[in-house]
Amino acid sequence: MVDEESLAYLGEIGHKISLRHAVQLLSPASVMAKMNGRDNICKADVEEVTTLYLDTKTFERFCTTGLPSDVVVEVGQMSFHLHKAFPMQFPLLSRSGLMEKLISEASASLEKQDQKCVINLSDIPAGPRTFELIAKFCYGVKLELTASNVVPLRCAAEHLIMSEEYGEGNLIAKTETFLNQTVVKSWRDSLRALQSCGDEDILPYADELNITDRCIMSLAAKALTDPNIFGWPVVELGGPPQSPGGSVLWNGISTGARPMNLSSGWWYEDVSGLSLPIYKRLILAMESRGIRPEVITGSLVSYTRQYLPGLNRHQDSTNLKSDHRPGLSPSLPEEAQKALLEEIGQLLPMQKGLILIPTKFLFGLLRTAIILRASSSCTSNLEKRIGAQLDQATLEDLLIPTFSYSTETLYDVDCMQRILEHFLASNQTTGGPQTSPSSGDEDHLIGSPASLTPVTKVAKLVDGYLAEVASDVNLKLPKFQALAAAIPEHARPYDDGLYRAIDIYLKSHPWLSESEREQLCRLMDCQKLSIEACTHAAQNERLPLRIIVQVLFFEQLQLRTSIAGCLLVSDNLDQSRPLRSGPIPGATEGGWATAVRENQVLRVGMDSMKMRVAELEKECESMKQEIEKLGRVKNDNNTSSGMGIGGRTWGNVTRKFGFKMKSQMCSAEEEFASEQQGKGKGQVEKVKAGKGQVEKIKEGNGGRDQQNKRLSLERER
Repeated sequence: MVDEESLAYLGEIGHKISLRHAVQLLSPASVMAKMNGRDNICKADVEEVTTLYLDTKTFERFCTTGLPSDVVVEVGQMSFHLHKAFPMQFPLLSRSGLMEKLISEASASLEKQDQKCVINLSDIPAGPRTFELIAKFCYGVKLELTASNVVPLRCAAEHLIMSEEYGEGNLIAKTETFLNQTVVKSWRDSLRALQSCGDEDILPYADELNITDRCIMSLAAKALTDPNIFGWPVVELGGPPQSPGGSVLWNGISTGARPMNLSSGWWYEDVSGLSLPIYKRLILAMESRGIRPEVITGSLVSYTRQYLPGLNRHQDSTNLKSDHRPGLSPSLPEEAQKALLEEIGQLLPMQKGLILIPTKFLFGLLRTAIILRASSSCTSNLEKRIGAQLDQATLEDLLIPTFSYSTETLYDVDCMQRILEHFLASNQTTGGPQTSPSSGDEDHLIGSPASLTPVTKVAKLVDGYLAEVASDVNLKLPKFQALAAAIPEHARPYDDGLYRAIDIYLKSHPWLSESEREQLCRLMDCQKLSIEACTHAAQNERLPLRIIVQVLFFEQLQLRTSIAGCLLVSDNLDQSRPLRSGPIPGATEGGWATAVRENQVLRVGMDSMKMRVAELEKECESMKQEIEKLGRVKNDNNTSSGMGIGGRTWGNVTRKFGFKMKSQMCSAEEEFASEQQGKGKGQVEKVKAGKGQVEKIKEGNGGRDQQNKRLSLERER
């Protein structure tokens, strides 16, 4: 058994010399471990064996020809002991123009003829492993070209000047032929060739020799072609052979099974292994060739998730999927991740009116950009993209934590404010605002629900977001107000969500003054609260008294409208079914049952309204008594003026709550009230008017009872 530390050390040796020589060290290392009384191989055993077999400082390599070497070529940390002449030939001099020049200069500077020439080739591209292959080629060893080594060999041959002038069939010609006839024509070979260009010392040579562009254009052309037409890259990727008809073959026999059709994103995982500079050039080449933006977006999403593993934590199952496993994703340093994020942000396509990028993915990029402290231009670009499609987000997406030490709030409310502003700016050109219910028109108090427009969806999202952040005690009132007030009035058909957020904020911030509470509650429109919300608000002790009175008033108004609507429906029902002495033609048993059922439903509805009106009368009466008690204490000094206490008290209430409604006099007692008293008492008398409506409902119910009796008699006849 070999421990992980020993394997890592062997990997370093294999990278410097060759993997084959590193593996050969395992056998003597195991013998060394047994000699030391251990069953497992440790790093000390490997180091001891390496000292015996290799010079760890230079990793010297000797050409096993039986002749003493006369040239030492130093490439990085490795030294190659070679020969000027072998036998009767000059392998290095005859194949490489650079080696001929360097050896001639080194030989001329030697004092003795038996001294070795020492040549330094530290600047050769691809390092010692590639030079070892070139040395074998010079000694006549057959060189096996592959897609992985052809680019380093071509760049090194260019550096060593191994052209046809120094021998027919030299390395430059061989590698060029292999590139043009094999690599460029194959998807997988082009991909491997580009992967070998990732080293910084190879890429400049590959660009100068036009190798990178040739492979990129080959991949772009193949990505644009439908793979189902030509049957590739199924065969290249190791799939089973196919018959001309397309069925899968087994030992030359058609199985009848059809291969799986490949989608337009079949190449996403393949290109994710490229370095960022080459991948960027590939994407730009694909865009210039007319590949659809949604396909480009899918590749960018897959590539980003490959190298930014934090994005996979909140991956949505509906998003574009990739087959890579996050556990195998290469880990990049923080600076490399930041550079990748900024480049991807610029490459993402953006078309107005089209949603190409998953919203959850954009929010993941924004969180990562904030954590990595990306540039302000990158963060602003992501916020604008999110704002353009904010209506597609969820509440979980909006909850971006605060990663700054200078901010005390739990969530980044400022970022949410900027995203909302971008959304509103992008939606200014889409039609005019919808008309909101008028404060003086009772017909709009219960208005129909608005259609789910993007602005309506965002308003619902923002209300939910406000409810989540309202419990944060460090959230200042101006920030809460600014975010709530940014939504246009027409975007909220009901203010129930906003009322819930305000209630949570008041509960979490009990130290607010009365003026601050009133200022906060002015954000919501009491006319746009549902019956359930009105009921809760009327009993909410955290709300200011002015808001509670307004809620009660508008709730009464809504009940009056509902009662009037029920009476209107009842009258229409009575007129649409006149009583007759004889049997009604075409009447069936189902029709009579429906009529009776509708009458019962109306009676139940009106009974519930009657009970609600009675409750409101009690609440208003108790509030009237409390306010009179408060007013009696303040107006003790003014009783001699002849004005009644109740009238002065209700006049103060009118001025305090700011009602500007016409008074409705319904009883003989109100005729004795002064003009100043009538304006305040008119609000309470609306409840009495509702009571009068209930009396009418009772009369209507009595008439309907008689109608039901007549209907039953008709049925018996």
